Amino acid sequence: MTAEDEVNGLLAGVFPAGTAPSRLAVYDWSGPDGLPGGSAHAHLACTEGYVVVGGRGRLQTLSSSGFAETPLDAQTVAWFEPGVIHRLVNDGDLRIVVLMQNSGLPEAGDCVLTFPPDRLADPSAYQEVASISDAADAEAAARRRKDLSVEGFLQLREKVASEGPRALEDFYRAAVALTASRRKQWHDVWSNGALVAARTTGRQLDALDGGQTDHLYGGRLHIEGYPADRRFGMCGRLETYNGTPRGRRGS
Repeated sequence: MTAEDEVNGLLAGVFPAGTAPSRLAVYDWSGPDGLPGGSAHAHLACTEGYVVVGGRGRLQTLSSSGFAETPLDAQTVAWFEPGVIHRLVNDGDLRIVVLMQNSGLPEAGDCVLTFPPDRLADPSAYQEVASISDAADAEAAARRRKDLSVEGFLQLREKVASEGPRALEDFYRAAVALTASRRKQWHDVWSNGALVAARTTGRQLDALDGGQTDHLYGGRLHIEGYPADRRFGMCGRLETYNGTPRGRRGS
């Protein structure tokens, strides 16, 4: 097997640049403050992008810039970096195509929900609500998870308003501690996905600088599918690209 074959094997099923797309129908469940929408959380190592494809709503964020609320309408494109705590509010059939940096890393636990401090301080108590995979009633578990995250978000929002952005420090430290055991897996996911994709681009640029065209003959069309079922995601019913090609042929 050549080095190029190895690279192609690693990149098979990887969306461009090691990103991951999914379709999201935002929850219309009311939260503790009466607003319908999804869970509040932050990603620790991934930038997240939204392309609004239907409906309307709002993106509420907490960051070093404080609290902000951004209107979301069809064709809005918005993205935010690691550390930005975010919550989607559904004002009417809000549907989004989500683009995540570092495909597979969010699924490996890169996100942390804004539960109240007592839950964040206890890994077992956090996991008991955060994980819904074994719940007998997945919808009820997702609702409970969402409500608890919004409860913590509202508390944190008040704290940031009164104390400034340093009020986020306790949440950030708790998030880092909660995910410590997963970091090795994160490194593996990143190095076998996004990093491989970036290094491949570097080799391709070097080849082009040298007048070489060999890699262009290896180009293929990939057709990928979303799963038929919709799982209960953090922010809504989610159809996630799974990296399994439905078909592949030369172009």
